[in-house]
Amino acid sequence: MARAADWVREEIRALSAYRVTPSDGMVKLDAMENPHRLPVALAEDLGKRLAAVAVNRYPDPRAGELKAVLREAMGIPAALPVVLGNGSDELLQSIALALARPGAAMLSLEPSFVMYRMSATLAGMRYVGVPLRPDFTIDLPAVLAAIAAHQPALVWVAYPNNPTGNLFPREAIAAIVEAAPGLVVVDEAYYPFTGGATWLPECERRDNVMVVRTVSKLGLAGLRLGLAAGPEEWLAELDKVRLPYNVNALSMVAGQFLLEHRPVLEAQCRQIVAERARLEAGLDAIGGVERFPSAANFVLARLPNAQRAFEGLKARKILVRNLHGHHALLCQCLRFSVGTADENSALLAALADVIE
Repeated sequence: MARAADWVREEIRALSAYRVTPSDGMVKLDAMENPHRLPVALAEDLGKRLAAVAVNRYPDPRAGELKAVLREAMGIPAALPVVLGNGSDELLQSIALALARPGAAMLSLEPSFVMYRMSATLAGMRYVGVPLRPDFTIDLPAVLAAIAAHQPALVWVAYPNNPTGNLFPREAIAAIVEAAPGLVVVDEAYYPFTGGATWLPECERRDNVMVVRTVSKLGLAGLRLGLAAGPEEWLAELDKVRLPYNVNALSMVAGQFLLEHRPVLEAQCRQIVAERARLEAGLDAIGGVERFPSAANFVLARLPNAQRAFEGLKARKILVRNLHGHHALLCQCLRFSVGTADENSALLAALADVIE
């Protein structure tokens, strides 16, 4: 009898599948989502637009109209080609597949987005993780030494970083780009909350920089729509790895329609930034909580006992992300997505109660 264990790659068998904690009936503050629904009138108009989609046909393989709207919404220079993905996660994996020559290495800073390491494993690349400093800043000498030693084909830099929330200094990233022998991809998933911090202009000035973005944090996580922008030479190769019709017709039409109404989404993002400041101030007021600065739509904090706080919040129907045990630097850390004003107030009151 054929057994999976006899045929599946050892490194795949060693992985754990990506799991999502059930959240029914919970205040959901664990996944860095925009907590605001679409206005009713806009949602109804979207429904009418989607009803007209010819779902019996394959989607437009060029996605020209959607790309044009994305360029305008995200300020992508006309000179930079764009490749779309089924969420930025697909782009992460596609980039790894394109660069996975025998013996090739991927380098990332840690702790960071778990899918960097996983995409390396899936593609068969060597993974090199370079720890951040205890304050989550870049240990630049260590990174440059790792680049010199491993000559990575691919370097990932999250800007701002997940799960720490901080924006790395541009000078440090520039030094990494200068030292990297291969491609450096700057992951700007949380760009809407940074006040305009971006590496997109560098994609025109440097021949080894690519930027990846998503509409998920903007408020459209359910669409699963991401993009990569960068020099023509790199994007042409990435486009070869892209699966046919990888973005479905409903997501294309919904994305184009909603980005044409982006003032609604941008207003929601401004609310999130304002609530982030209130959440940070509230965390600072709770004794025993060490809060780290954030330029994203979440806040990382270290508590006296993360597991007890996590369970206490969960018992009060508030779901956050427990990162204790994920990396040595995340000891006793919880990550709080920024919710609505009422959700954040409930979180702060419950957390103070749990800790006391």
